[in-house]
Amino acid sequence: MNIYIEKFLTQLRTVFVLAFVSFASSGVQADTSTFEDFGGKPGLVRIMDDLMINLIEDPRTRDFFNNEKQDFIKAMLVEQMCELLDGGCTYTGRDMKASHAHLSINRAEFNALVESFQLAMDKHGVPFASQNKLLAKLAPMYRDIEGPAGQGPKATSSAESMSR
Repeated sequence: MNIYIEKFLTQLRTVFVLAFVSFASSGVQADTSTFEDFGGKPGLVRIMDDLMINLIEDPRTRDFFNNEKQDFIKAMLVEQMCELLDGGCTYTGRDMKASHAHLSINRAEFNALVESFQLAMDKHGVPFASQNKLLAKLAPMYRDIEGPAGQGPKATSSAESMSR
């Protein structure tokens, strides 16, 4: 190989390595201000506690959540929201399609969950803009959660579907 090409490739590799090291050590971090608006992980736990109460009180969602796996469902929701908000968590649950495949959730039931979630966030003083940032990340998941129209909850609980 031509000596000039070899020198060029060596210099190019050096530039890439230096750029990578510089970027990796620059302290670039995710913006956690939205996560902080939710009160961090402890705040998410409180919000999910209230969300679960709201879901059980609402006849449109009660049958999905009034079961023995409420604590598991809340833990998975906290993990998922924490990850979506760049809070340093890793969601360990199943994907949305697999978690909800047996539930036949329709649009009205999904919207009821969103309403209950908004009430819980409002109760804990989460700014509207921060709520919208999270809801914008959650909205596309509807495609994986929605089941055949109008069938409503089946015997399989959402917790059973979410478990590994």
